[in-house]
Amino acid sequence: MKRVYLSAISLLLLGLATVSFGQQISREELIFLTPEWKGERFPDGRPKVPDAILKRMKLVTQEEAWAVLKGENYRYQFAGDWQTINPDSVLVGRALTATFMPGRPDVHRVTDEKGHTKDGRVKSQNAWPIDMLVKGDVYVVDQFGMHEDGPTIGDNLGNSIFAKTGNGIVYEGAVRDVAGLKEIGGFTSYFRSYHPSHHNPEGNLNTTLVGINRPTRIGKVMVMPGDIVLGRDGGVCFIPPHLAEKVVKTSEIIRLRDMFGHLRLREQKYTPGQIDSRWSDVIEKDFSQWLNAHLSELPVPKEQIQEYLKTRTW
Repeated sequence: MKRVYLSAISLLLLGLATVSFGQQISREELIFLTPEWKGERFPDGRPKVPDAILKRMKLVTQEEAWAVLKGENYRYQFAGDWQTINPDSVLVGRALTATFMPGRPDVHRVTDEKGHTKDGRVKSQNAWPIDMLVKGDVYVVDQFGMHEDGPTIGDNLGNSIFAKTGNGIVYEGAVRDVAGLKEIGGFTSYFRSYHPSHHNPEGNLNTTLVGINRPTRIGKVMVMPGDIVLGRDGGVCFIPPHLAEKVVKTSEIIRLRDMFGHLRLREQKYTPGQIDSRWSDVIEKDFSQWLNAHLSELPVPKEQIQEYLKTRTW
C-alpha cells in the first residue's frame, strides 16, 4: 500500500513539474510529435540531446548539416537573412519555443488569468517561457515579424536568458536595447530587426502569447521543442534531435578527410583530380594510416576516430 501511495505522489509531482501554463504543450503530445527520438527527455517531454553532442556540434558547418538533413528528406530546416549579435561566434543549443500572435483582448485576458503565480502575482506573458529556460537551451521565438511596438526582448530579459542558458536567441521579430545586448558576453543571437519601442505599450495590446514549447515557425522552418539550433555564418539550421548525432559524425568525417586531402595536396603527393574524385584504395589506405598516426592531434575526439576506424577495411 505504501508503494502505491509513493507512486501516486511521484506522478502528482511529475504533473506539477510538467504543467506550467495553458499555452504549454502536454508531455504526451510532445512525445507523440517527436517519435523518432529514443533518448533522454526533460520532465515535460522535450528531447534532451546529450551535452557531448552539443559540444561537438559547434564545429559543424551549415553546408554539412544541410546535406545530411536534405539526404534524410528534411528540406526546410534552414533560415537565413538575419541581423546578428556576435556574428563571429557559433550558437548551439536545444530549442525552447514560444509563439506570439497579434494581440487580442479576450484571449489575452484569459491567458493572463491562467498564468497567475501561486501567490497571486501575474508576470508579463513574455517572461513565462524565459522562466522555463535551462542551461544549454536556445530561446526560439516566433514574434510574427513584429517591428514597431513589437520587441519583447531587451537587455534586461537578455541578461536573464543568458544567465539561465549560457546562450542567445533566435527571434522572428524585432528586439530592443541592442547596445545593451551586445555587452552580454556570449549572447550570440539572430533577430529580424531592431526598434527602440516595446511590445504592448499602454493602451495598445499588440502581442499575445499562444504557445510554449509547441511547434512553431521560423522563416520557412517548422521548429520543434528540443531541435538542435545551429547558428553560424549568418544562418540558422534547426536539426531534429534524432539526426543530431548523424550530423556531428558526418561533419567529423568530412573534416578529417579535408584535413588529410589538403595536407597531401600541399605535399604534392596526389593531384587535385585524385582528391576531388572518389578516392582510390591506395588513398583510402593512406588516410586510415594517417588517422592512426595522429589520433591525439586531430580536432575530433580520439574515441570517435577509433570508432570510425573500426568500420574501415584498411
